[in-house]
Amino acid sequence: MRADLIQIGVVGRPHGVRGLVHVHSHAADASALEAYRVLVDDKGREWSLRWRGADGVAELRDAQGTPLADRTAAQALVNTRLFVPRDALPEPEEEEFYHADLIGMEARESDCSLGQVVMVHDYGGGASLELTGGVLVPFTRACVPEIDLKGRVVTIVRPVEVSGEEGRGVGAAKAAGPAA
Repeated sequence: MRADLIQIGVVGRPHGVRGLVHVHSHAADASALEAYRVLVDDKGREWSLRWRGADGVAELRDAQGTPLADRTAAQALVNTRLFVPRDALPEPEEEEFYHADLIGMEARESDCSLGQVVMVHDYGGGASLELTGGVLVPFTRACVPEIDLKGRVVTIVRPVEVSGEEGRGVGAAKAAGPAA
């Protein structure tokens, strides 16, 4: 997979018998997927997309402009990830980041490495960063006060309830606790 590609969506279940599919968009505005001239899948195949319904139903066409022939062809694409070249995306606003930029960054608390960011989760109540070992850190300015994209390092200040185990560089913060 090319390093300059950013995942923008994933193909879901077929819709009907004429080759339409449900597409789950990762874009803030799902209509943006139609504006990209070329979407690239996991296998390097190129696709274009046209929305065919308000509920995420789309028609995919291959590089030659041929739509999927039938339900069987649509079923074969279920769970296929769709990507766009990074340079086709707008630059994020200040204080905004693409998940792909954060994943793989080293997470540091003081002078202690906590591992890497392995996933960015957002279940509707605010984003969180999952670090190596399964530690989740709220993606807020208080918990992630600094992001150095060029240096590939995020600074972490974990609240007591997600500090983790003793001996991982955060024992003093955990032991201190709130004043009584």
